[in-house]
Amino acid sequence: MKGIKSMFISRLRSFRYAFSGLGDLLRKEPNARIHLFAVLAAIVLGIITRITLVEWTIVIVVAGMVFISEIINTAVERLADLIDQSNNEKIRAIKDYSAAAVLVSAIIALTAGLLIFIPGLVDLIR
Repeated sequence: MKGIKSMFISRLRSFRYAFSGLGDLLRKEPNARIHLFAVLAAIVLGIITRITLVEWTIVIVVAGMVFISEIINTAVERLADLIDQSNNEKIRAIKDYSAAAVLVSAIIALTAGLLIFIPGLVDLIR
């Protein structure tokens, strides 16, 4: 029984560390706050336009994809800066690739959002 209790406590701690990382990301990374604002705007638009369950699922998945890529990008950038803060061409390329992943995921999310929300907004205007 003692092993199960310590395993449960260990899992709870891992959640605490994960939430700490998320809080740190939102406090220190302006782009993460922009993504959070976009998610909140999408939620409001979803409620206003009464999107379907499938559309909600798409919105959640693409928003999650953007946040995950932002978290990974931030981790890559911090690790790269820890390794070498000089103008290392290889590290610059790695950081650029990581940032490109965020950009691509944001473009995909924006495109999905436009496809989902524009018809509902047009219906509201009519």
